[in-house]
Amino acid sequence: MRITTSALIRNYKSNLNKSITTLDLARTKVMTKRNFTKGYQDPTAAVREAALNQKYAKNEDYIQAIDDAQSFQNAQEDAITQISTQARYLSKQYGLEAMNGTNWPLDVRQTYAQAFRQAQESMTMSMNTTYGDKFVFGGADGGHTPFELKDINGEKVLLYRGKKVDHPDMDKMSREEVYTDLGFGLTMDEDGNVVNSSAFNTSLPGINVVGYGTDDNGNSKNLIVLAGQLADELEKEDFDMEKYTELLNAFDGARTKLMDNLTTIGTRTNFLETTKSRLEDQQISLTEQFDNVVNVDMAEAITEFSWAQYAYNAALKVGTNILTPSFIDFMK
Repeated sequence: MRITTSALIRNYKSNLNKSITTLDLARTKVMTKRNFTKGYQDPTAAVREAALNQKYAKNEDYIQAIDDAQSFQNAQEDAITQISTQARYLSKQYGLEAMNGTNWPLDVRQTYAQAFRQAQESMTMSMNTTYGDKFVFGGADGGHTPFELKDINGEKVLLYRGKKVDHPDMDKMSREEVYTDLGFGLTMDEDGNVVNSSAFNTSLPGINVVGYGTDDNGNSKNLIVLAGQLADELEKEDFDMEKYTELLNAFDGARTKLMDNLTTIGTRTNFLETTKSRLEDQQISLTEQFDNVVNVDMAEAITEFSWAQYAYNAALKVGTNILTPSFIDFMK
């Protein structure tokens, strides 16, 4: 087979271009620290990279959602703790002192009554605590002030979202739920409602915290209302010790129920912490997978670049000797 000079040069140029391309790819890997920069260079890895990026972004969103949910619950817990401390002092200090016979004169009882009324206002404000632009005890309507202590016909009336706390709708409002997607595969049932096992419920309706409705004796179950009723009883000229004791016991019962909500929040907090730990572990796993698919082994990449550089330099040296002496070189 006859090999012409032009064919030899053509093959040399083709192989030199391949050497340059190999060198450029190796250099790019070292500079970018990536196995590929274009999808066509490794289509399978490019698809996996896109999928991993999407999973990682979702995981970050879920972790942020947990942090927001935890901060939301912290605001709830702080408000409940504040009210509980105040209610306990009212009951065990002022409440019992007012029952002491030496403090029965009206002017003395009015002093205690004032303390209960001030606490009533303060507890209402605490129940209107916000986190960001949401009221933490607003139930399904966190955008509007949930509690209002209003004068109606000369009487202090407590309203929850515009309705008295003994309104029949309170029972329905107490069961309201607000769900946050934390990566459990949010799904809806056939009625369009969120399946509660597929999301996290952040709602704690304020009406569940301070109570609603009336007991068997016709007394309110609401802590804030009871504070006002105790004040009313203390301000009466004809002080009824039996009724006052009954209201104080009801107040203690509402205070105990208030504390039960801290247990609920504690359980939710443990759940959030466990979920966050799982998501953080998953984040690490995704990072490792991404590193294996996309990022280069720098030692290997540098070795590959050095070899490509050596091969290219060798190709250049070969080029200087590619035109061997011909018959023309020996003609005189």
